[in-house]
Amino acid sequence: MQIEIPEEVSLALRVPPEEAEAELRKELALALYARGMLPFGKARLLAGVSVRDFAELLAARQIPRHYSEDDLQMDLEYAQSGQ
Repeated sequence: MQIEIPEEVSLALRVPPEEAEAELRKELALALYARGMLPFGKARLLAGVSVRDFAELLAARQIPRHYSEDDLQMDLEYAQSGQ
């Protein structure tokens, strides 16, 4: 899936052009997670950040973490991987 951003919107972003895609991915991931449309693991993949970094982004925005059994399993696997 691709989303086309109109040029006038792209130019209006208060983000350096070389950082725009990464920032938009993070913003979209945070919004979809906050609305319950994406689970934590998929949202952090969309954001392109580590588990820890996505958790920190959520905390910085005061977005509560929806912690499910799947999230617990993912966290356990992550902890066991030593990353």
